[in-house]
Amino acid sequence: MAHFLTYLLLSFLIIYDSLGLSQSNQFCDAGVGYPESTCGFSSSSSSKLLIKGGTVLNAHQQEVADVYVEDGIIVAVKPNIKVDEDVTLLDATGKYVMPGGIDPHTHLAMEFMGTETIDDFFSGQAAALAGGTTMHIDFVIPVNGSLVAGFEAYKKKAKKSCMNYGFHTAITKWDESVSREMEIMVKEKGINSFKFFMAYKGSLMISDELLLQGLERCKSLGALAMVHAENGDAVFEGQKRMIDLGITGPEGHALSRPPVLEGEATARAIRLAKFVNTPLYVVHVMSIDAMEEIARARKSGQKVIGEPVVSGLVLNDSGLWDPDFVTAAKQESSRTIFSSITFYQLYKYIEMYVMSPPIRESGHDKALQAALSTGVLQLVGTDHCTFNSTQKALGVDDFRKIPNGVNGIEERMHLVWDTMVESGQISVTDFVRITSTEWKGAILVGSDADIIIFNPNSSFEISASMHHSRTDTNVYDGRKGKGKVEVTIVGGRVVWQDDELKVVPGSGKYIEMPPFSYLFNGIDKADAKYLSSLQAPVKRYFTAS
Repeated sequence: MAHFLTYLLLSFLIIYDSLGLSQSNQFCDAGVGYPESTCGFSSSSSSKLLIKGGTVLNAHQQEVADVYVEDGIIVAVKPNIKVDEDVTLLDATGKYVMPGGIDPHTHLAMEFMGTETIDDFFSGQAAALAGGTTMHIDFVIPVNGSLVAGFEAYKKKAKKSCMNYGFHTAITKWDESVSREMEIMVKEKGINSFKFFMAYKGSLMISDELLLQGLERCKSLGALAMVHAENGDAVFEGQKRMIDLGITGPEGHALSRPPVLEGEATARAIRLAKFVNTPLYVVHVMSIDAMEEIARARKSGQKVIGEPVVSGLVLNDSGLWDPDFVTAAKQESSRTIFSSITFYQLYKYIEMYVMSPPIRESGHDKALQAALSTGVLQLVGTDHCTFNSTQKALGVDDFRKIPNGVNGIEERMHLVWDTMVESGQISVTDFVRITSTEWKGAILVGSDADIIIFNPNSSFEISASMHHSRTDTNVYDGRKGKGKVEVTIVGGRVVWQDDELKVVPGSGKYIEMPPFSYLFNGIDKADAKYLSSLQAPVKRYFTAS
């Protein structure tokens, strides 16, 4: 039966692709989807730009002011700026002018689980710009364990980039060559963070011994250690348990890796980081269990950063549990090809939600929102790691084979505003802090002119048929809200305006990031205090008997 269902689904997917409906009709590519005239910069665009009358937002203040830009740099922020005629004018009256978003967690052109993410460094970045994000930080995956080889491979992938980007680097094994290459990455390649996977046994997962060695090395280099926190051994056993019980559908994914396993791994990583006395960054915090471990550590004074992602903040896992194929299919608002293909529609709907750690049951989302509003969690990423419905169907009869990942790079700014600001949970300046300034985005004289104009009175609607990602699904499909990015400016050039995207591949820049960030302030003093507290070694002597 399972083989028949696989055959049936894949047959539908072939029909779907042959009709040309598996690609978003809004995707901007060089020669694909958009005519060249709307996918490139206008040659007549001015190097001078004046944004008039908006409310300028930074992380700690807001003011009504004009913003004047020359040659990609902000040169003035003050009221009533007067300029000559050779300038592009943008009216921001009644709107917010703020730094472009910085997404700290993406996976573009990543080879994973037997396939590759559908968005590359052009399509993913184009989608980001349409959503008001002007920089992202991706993850270099080593090539045969080599960090340098992995870095060069990713720089090659990023040649088609259309906005600024940086890199973290994953550590997937440990030996002296990896330790040496970490130093090369920090001192020569502009990398200041390394990620350790505590999950994905048999591929990316590392042991506690490797994690300890990696934490020590990160500390010595002034690099931030990051963890994907799930107990990989227990997840592996949970997956076997589900299969033994005959639970092979996408719900088995969530059941095999419950919140307690995320909480356990988060606690373990935090304690090991405390033992080493080095800062720790926990990526994609998806559960109350993990969040509470971070809260406890931060309350004690430990330097731990918690990163929720948009999917964890605004979604829950209810879609996985609807027993009615038709009901589940109706919950998605994207195009229906044939009304009778409810089996395909169901799998298209539920498989797109599979990511790790999983999207949790209702209640976790609200708790994460509250933690973000009170400072327990510090900033919002996306873990944008997209696969289309054909790729997701690789696991139609075995959830372990479903490529893990969801979208979010285009939707993040809108959803965070609607969920957190419109609800009154955070201020408008807090919004800038959690979406940009934690990674140094600001509207200040001398800063790069990566700016968005945001209309709080406008509205948005998310649609898989209208987004700019290459994927044919969207986990936020049909969601509506208030607040919209109306203009995106990168390096002083308008790249998104009037719902029109104007970008060219190869225009993006790699941004090197220095080591020893503010998180390392006081580490030496803490080490010295620890050593002085030991009162050891004890000088012993023997008394004569």
